[in-house]
Amino acid sequence: MSVKSVENRLRREARRKGLLLRKSRSRTRSTEVYGLYVLVDDCAGNRRPGAQAPYSAFLRGDGATLEQIKVELDLLPDWT
Repeated sequence: MSVKSVENRLRREARRKGLLLRKSRSRTRSTEVYGLYVLVDDCAGNRRPGAQAPYSAFLRGDGATLEQIKVELDLLPDWT
């Protein structure tokens, strides 16, 4: 499976669990958060581009790979 298809599948799964999957906006490969993702609450403020919650999560060092996100989502119950 391609990275994009895995990412989209995990986005849908996160949405079912009341979360949003956000990717780091860093375009510099040498940064620590390049290519990492975070899960944030699905609320109006986090749906906007440039929302503060994902940015703060990356500053705290909460970024994870898609594989780590999948494990984290598997441990959470569905909201539906």
